[in-house]
Amino acid sequence: MKKFCISILIFTIIILSVVCINFQSNQTTTEYLRIHIRANSNQEVDQNIKYKVKDAVVSYLTPGLSNCNTKLKAKTFLHSNLKSLVQVANNTLKNGGYNYSSTAKLTNEEFPTRVYGEFVLEGGYYDALIIYLGDGEGDNWWCVVYPPLCFVGGNGNLEIRSKIIDLINDFRKRFN
Repeated sequence: MKKFCISILIFTIIILSVVCINFQSNQTTTEYLRIHIRANSNQEVDQNIKYKVKDAVVSYLTPGLSNCNTKLKAKTFLHSNLKSLVQVANNTLKNGGYNYSSTAKLTNEEFPTRVYGEFVLEGGYYDALIIYLGDGEGDNWWCVVYPPLCFVGGNGNLEIRSKIIDLINDFRKRFN
């Protein structure tokens, strides 16, 4: 019975992977909602705090965004939490000893094509939450809020995170 369950689980993961890849490749720029955290500069100290702000912002947003099953709901959630989100970023900056603050806005702006392995997020205009740290002139960290796919890692490596895949992996760990 255990082998049968594992076989079904593996088959399900393969099917979901194919569906996710097809889903991603069929998206248009209007179906995505991005988040960008733009560092003050490219100096190492500013890049380091960017990742600390990212951790705080993601921790703050994740519970609320997990209930958003449409792009409109995700945008509405972000809009209604914009001031709190800036406060989270500012607290992180202050606790790190930085003398600049953050600003944030929901906007629609042009982004270049981003290629990570076989995944391509085409260039074009995207709705996005932009968080500026200080002058906001440094490299950014980015994620896709809707659909819930995140791109993490400052070294150029890509990890596609999906709640569905995370749940399947948790299920698999419990029954192995």
